[in-house]
Amino acid sequence: MEELVIRDADVVDGSGADSYRADVVVDGGRIVSIVKEAAAAGCQRPKARRELDAEGLVLAPGFIDMHAHSDLALLRDPDHSAKAAQGVTLEVVGQDGLSYAPVDDRTLGEVRRAIAGWNGPGDDVDFDWRSVGEYLDRLDRGIAVNAAYLIPQGTVRALAVGWDDREATPAELERMRRLVAEGMEQGAVGMSSGLTYTPGMYAKDAELTELCRVVAEYGGYYCPHHRSYGAGALEAYEEMVELTREAGCPLHLAHATMNFGVNRGRAPELLTLLDEALDGGADITLDTYPYTPGCTTLAALLPSWASEGGPEQILERLADDDTAERIRHHMEELGSDGSHGVPMEWETIEISGTGDPALGEYVGRTVQESARLRGESPWTVVRQLLLADRLAPTILQHVGHEENVRAIMRHRVHTGGSDGILQGAKPHPRAYGTFPHYLGHYVRELGVLPLEECVAHLTSRPAARLRLPDRGLVREGYRADLVLFDRATVAAGSTYEEPRRLPTGIPYVLVDGRFVMEEGRRTDVLAGRSVRRGSR
Repeated sequence: MEELVIRDADVVDGSGADSYRADVVVDGGRIVSIVKEAAAAGCQRPKARRELDAEGLVLAPGFIDMHAHSDLALLRDPDHSAKAAQGVTLEVVGQDGLSYAPVDDRTLGEVRRAIAGWNGPGDDVDFDWRSVGEYLDRLDRGIAVNAAYLIPQGTVRALAVGWDDREATPAELERMRRLVAEGMEQGAVGMSSGLTYTPGMYAKDAELTELCRVVAEYGGYYCPHHRSYGAGALEAYEEMVELTREAGCPLHLAHATMNFGVNRGRAPELLTLLDEALDGGADITLDTYPYTPGCTTLAALLPSWASEGGPEQILERLADDDTAERIRHHMEELGSDGSHGVPMEWETIEISGTGDPALGEYVGRTVQESARLRGESPWTVVRQLLLADRLAPTILQHVGHEENVRAIMRHRVHTGGSDGILQGAKPHPRAYGTFPHYLGHYVRELGVLPLEECVAHLTSRPAARLRLPDRGLVREGYRADLVLFDRATVAAGSTYEEPRRLPTGIPYVLVDGRFVMEEGRRTDVLAGRSVRRGSR
């Protein structure tokens, strides 16, 4: 007898097709049968050792988070309710060009310091891996949800070239090509870049094109955080489209937003650019989160020249009065590349977390507000905070536009990605709320997308980008990564004031046929494993 039958579910199967009522039978981690309209047809109903009454609930494929920053959270936090409670059954980590494999001892220490604001310092993690394959093996010991990995181009460059702003030598470029090939052989699904973050931003297009050629050989995709989301954003998108066309590599645009005042109402221009490329045969997808503010580290706003050489050199420059004044001039008057070419508007920058709890007075306030309370200039506050917290502060950037968010989420190649940074006292609510916010706010309350279409954005579309032949749909033979939710009550619990509140209306989540959420509570099941791309 099979393990589980989910009775009388309203199945939204991930294809975009109309929902239907069915009994769904699960055994051995897979969907083994689907009996449509079983009760109405009067046929003999399937039996199993456990029966779950799903009357009034939608059954959908588990959601795929195409842009996650859970690289260490998956290891340190077995509960991981931030994602499991949302119905996420697969995350894609290794984002924005910086993560923890492939590394050597030197590079690992540098990367840990550089992205402490994203993932914490990692003092509570045993870094017993160096290669991509070893990191994926570590995940296979058991995690809350499944995870796929992108080779981080910035980390690869740090390993082969260092943190200097210069072109790679032919030998260094060949080493980077080998590192990317090895990562793909070991199971990575593609490569990411952070082209406003050091050292990845120092790579010219020719270098990136050569690495993308390697990714394409293995059937992977390129996922860039491109060179600007502010001034010059459209040109930055066009650059990525042309680069991947030259390389013959599929393109997935990370958190594809149009932000800052210069881009208000300009989403249709981006979508026209993408439609023209798609109609010409390009293979392009994108992800977004359903919120207007962005989130990153405070240090990411610095100009690239101030970040050259890595974290210790950044701190040395900030400590030097003359150099710090040059940094201020670039940020406040010229608009640095780290702040997307837009002069700083400190009233839009909210401190969301610090590494040192003693600096908690800054959290939840904008830089402008802290400056007023302290009787200091905004730059003085930022400089002191970066030095005191050794580059660890995270921020919310209130620079988005609702009309752009809605327009992009309707697009035919859109997928969902939380870009969820789980660190800090007041993280962005997207980390805990992206997927129920799509379903509750944008589907039920606003009607921006029909439910069936939105579920396809969150399930089958990302599975297709990842080239996963047995995930993303409710189909016989597919893996039983499933979510059950109440379409009338599903909603994000997280808010800007209480960003770690869990969602409502998602009582059951299964990974590999096992309940990781049951009656709205996290179980102790660790059914997640690495999801690996095959060899060339």
